[in-house]
This record gives sequence, structure tokens and C-alpha cells, in this order.
Amino acid sequence: MSDLEVRQLRYFVAVAEELHFGRAAERLGMAQPPLSRAIRELERQLGVQLFERTTRQVVLTPAGEVLLRDAPTALDAVTAAAQRARHIGQPTPGLRLALKTDYDGGLLLQILETYHRAEAAIPVEVMLGARGEQVPALRQGRADIALLPTPFDDRDLDVEPLLTEPRVVALAASDPLAARATLCLADLTGRTLPDGSPADQDGLIPNAHSGSHGPKSPARRTNLDLAQIFNLIELGSIIWFPPSSVARRHPRPDIAYRPVTDLQPTTLALAWPQTCRSSAVAAFVRAATAVAAATYPPESATTERPSTPSLLDAEGLQGIVISS
Repeated sequence: MSDLEVRQLRYFVAVAEELHFGRAAERLGMAQPPLSRAIRELERQLGVQLFERTTRQVVLTPAGEVLLRDAPTALDAVTAAAQRARHIGQPTPGLRLALKTDYDGGLLLQILETYHRAEAAIPVEVMLGARGEQVPALRQGRADIALLPTPFDDRDLDVEPLLTEPRVVALAASDPLAARATLCLADLTGRTLPDGSPADQDGLIPNAHSGSHGPKSPARRTNLDLAQIFNLIELGSIIWFPPSSVARRHPRPDIAYRPVTDLQPTTLALAWPQTCRSSAVAAFVRAATAVAAATYPPESATTERPSTPSLLDAEGLQGIVISS
């Protein structure tokens, strides 16, 4: 058996994720007949059948399921090697930091100031993106380190937790539930979160450790920015569970923030590839952990270290609730 080509794996992953040759061909920007021939050649080369094909559906065989489990990792490794080579070959390579907008616990400026005083510091390029984009950026070599909320797929990554803070519910100020001082998840039955998932299920990411590849459900809205989320909340279309630090930084007249007694807190963490040997990344991790520890020392909290201690209780939270 000859070695597999990157092109073959890309073709296979597209078909395996779409389970439709027409959609996969459109995604790859090619015609369907050559894609079908390429998959048949891949099966001949491997000596196994990867797909069960009928006139009505395409289904992965057990061999196809195994290849789909491993192929994306191989593709990410190839992409990452090329990206990192290009990056390090630049005249002045910088440290690429990936994070979700406003998900820094209010610590980013302090972290950057502390980091730039380190001997190993290099210029930092901040890469803002939607939730879920940071881990693929690390695996594909587009980022060197990420600051992101848990849970996420941490395979092949080193992770350093920085702080844990409570989440609150953001809902329209006109919502009847906004009249209550505190809520529980059961109160939110029937409401939906920005990604379309049921609010009473805590907003936990399904299959957080199953990897970043797989079919995407068109019903889920994963690319909304903060302004869009706030607008939808104000209209009563959705509710949201932001960290308390985000709630404090974004008071809005038509949105109420309320504590939810059984809502799990969120942890802000740093993540970087386990294969990383960068002194700049190590210096950034040291700076971030030092800032988090100095700003919110463990003795200042009970069970979690909050990024905004005044928001831990209902009385403190009332100070940032703005209702009409």
C-alpha cells in the first residue's frame, strides 16, 4: 500500500462529514465525478470499503469511522507544520494569542503589561474570534497560545487554569423572570441559548472532548458576535449565560442579569500545544498565572476564585442589573 496523500484525506473527510458526495464536492470546490473517483481509488489503495452507498444515502463503514477518527488529526498536523514554518520564518515573528472577545476575566491588559516586561517577551498578536475557534487555531498552527473558557477538547494540549467565576443569566428586562432576585435552571425550561440548545441543560457544550470535526447542524448559531447576542436577548428571542465579568462590563438598559443557583461556574484557562518549546509561550503562561493569582488570590474566595467577587451573591449582582 502506498502512502496516503493529504489531498486524499481532505476528500475523504469532506465526504465523511457531509455524508453526501454532492455537498462534499461543493465544499471542496470541485465536480462530483472526480471526487467519487478519488474516493474509489482511496478505497482500492487501502483495500477496504469506507462508505456504504445507496441511491438514497451514504453511510460510513466501520473502517471509514476509524479513518474519520484519525484523518482530521493528521490533516491538522500537516496544516500546523506549514503554518508554524511560515510564521517562524518571518523576519519578526510574534506570539499569536487566540481568544473569544471579552472572555479574559478582565485580566488581559494586566497580563500583557506583565508579559512585556519579561526577557523572553516578543510582540503579541491578539486574534479575536468566536467561541470554538481557539482550539482549531492552536491545532492548525494559526495560534501559539489561547485564552478560553472550559470545557474544550484538550487532547494534545497543555492547559493552565487561571480563575473560576460564576455565570449569570442574561434575559430581556421585560421578561417576567427578570422580576425575580434569583432563578434556577428549571425556571428556564423552554428557553434557548445563542447556539439553539435548551437553556435548562446548563449550556454545556455537547461532546466537548470529541474533537472539532464532524457534521455541523444548521439549527445551531455558533458565529454570533456579542452585539448580535445582546440584540436577540433584548428582543426576547434567546437568553444567555455569560460569566459575571462579562455581565459587569456590559450593562444594558433592556437586559437584566440574574444569578442562577444551580448554574455551573466557568473556568478561564490558557492552552497551548504539548509539543511547544517556545520560551515566549512559557513567559506568557508565567505572566498570566502571576496576574491571576495576584488579582484574585485563593484566600479571597471560598470554593472558586471569581474574576468579579462583588458579583458572587445576589445582593452584589443587583448593582449591575439595569431594568426598564
